[in-house]
Amino acid sequence: MSEIYLSHNNVVSNYGFDSLAAVNEIKQEKSSLQLIDDSQILSKPVCTSRMDTEKLKEAFALLNPRESYTRLEQLLIVSLEKTIKASGVPLNERVGLLISTTKGNIDVLDTQNPFPEERAYLTVLGDKIKDFFGFQHEAMVLSNACVSGVLAIAVAKRFIQQGTYDHVFVVGGDLVTKFILSGFNAFQALSDAPCKPYDKDRVGINIGEVGSSVLVTKNPNALAKESVVVLGEASCNDANHISGPSRTGEGLFRSIESAMKQARISASEIDCISAHGTATIFNDEMEAIAFNRANLQATPINSLKGYFGHTLGASGLIETIVGMHSLHQNTLFCSKGFEELGVSKPLNVIGKTTQKSLDIFLKTASGFGGCNTATIFKKVAS
Repeated sequence: MSEIYLSHNNVVSNYGFDSLAAVNEIKQEKSSLQLIDDSQILSKPVCTSRMDTEKLKEAFALLNPRESYTRLEQLLIVSLEKTIKASGVPLNERVGLLISTTKGNIDVLDTQNPFPEERAYLTVLGDKIKDFFGFQHEAMVLSNACVSGVLAIAVAKRFIQQGTYDHVFVVGGDLVTKFILSGFNAFQALSDAPCKPYDKDRVGINIGEVGSSVLVTKNPNALAKESVVVLGEASCNDANHISGPSRTGEGLFRSIESAMKQARISASEIDCISAHGTATIFNDEMEAIAFNRANLQATPINSLKGYFGHTLGASGLIETIVGMHSLHQNTLFCSKGFEELGVSKPLNVIGKTTQKSLDIFLKTASGFGGCNTATIFKKVAS
């Protein structure tokens, strides 16, 4: 079976409008989180990472749109345009489009929003992105809570392996909105300070917004220099609770075990882990249990939530892209906010950005409804 690659990519975030803008700041251990006081999204100040509206509008205007687009649509289009252009892949019948998002255009349901309510339908979001670029097939919108970004990569891989497409563009994004913030606030899960994944003083999450995109392809020619091979992937739903993770880490553990089996590697061959790490009490504890069950407790691990916040349906995608750059730069990025271990099982949390020879990394994600996904990537030799 031919190898499947992750190649050209783009991250649009509070750091800037390309992947390296984010990676370079992360390498310097600089967070994009800040305290924002905006009563239109929450009645109290909230720590978040939010795109500059005017800069986003300016970047989008350069693409000469022929109609009005929502804030999320602009975010996705600006990211995807750069990835398509960099790849040089013509958008013919052998090219697919996958969109990962948790809530899509949920903000159009706000009373002050000028767009019609039907714009909130995920199918409409897919049509808008598809039509802007001229994809020849309908977009598939993948919305499976917070594993959506990683799962979209796995689905793209499977489409290519079964011969449906030769290339698939994956783009993901979610917004910082009143609907999303009020929901997490009701769970008492929001932190008003930068989050601290796996730390004993963690109190909750920060929500962030980004747009991210990547080309998944079987073509080994003209790959981006930070390209990786998808060695294995798996998903498992532990059906534990609508919002609470399994106390035994069952779904995540099974996902990791299945991904390693497909990749034909052992735990000792994984150089580092880019974990979900939301900085909530139950998620971080569940992950620690699952990683220990998979014999990965000594493997260097980080969470990137301390840089971007939790970007929901885009989180797994953007964290995979940063992981790609991490491999090729042979750099273990610090797990921002971590100081002292606060879970019951041992973990080798990366406390300082360091240089290390890297070849293979594991990306995991877990979300509401008991969904869990694990994907393993290997560096492509330059």
